[in-house]
Amino acid sequence: MQERHLFEYAVIRVVPRVEREEFLNVGVILYCARQKFLKVVFVLNEDRLKAFSVKLDVEELKDHLNALTHICSGGKRGGPIAELDLASRFRWLTAMRSTVIQTSRVHPGFCSDPAAKLVFLLEEQVL
Repeated sequence: MQERHLFEYAVIRVVPRVEREEFLNVGVILYCARQKFLKVVFVLNEDRLKAFSVKLDVEELKDHLNALTHICSGGKRGGPIAELDLASRFRWLTAMRSTVIQTSRVHPGFCSDPAAKLVFLLEEQVL
């Protein structure tokens, strides 16, 4: 039987007008310390986003979401935050913000395959 590991995840939300507190789920960040796993996945349904907010700049949104991917991957391309250890990067990515891109509260769980769990969470929470 495969060993199960503690993981933490947060849902990535697009909040076009912060003052209205309305949002669309667009992705998931998952961190599993034991597996040294930190990854973000996102899917942008441009039609849905435009229906939600006509003024939303989808290309700029993609750039910001890609920056999250670079931070998860580590290295210079992700800037100084990407050079922190995995746990610190996850905490930084999931910190409370009042911006167009926000995350949910962090939720814990157990899994044997963090990559498969990430796909499952994307399908469950976003698609």
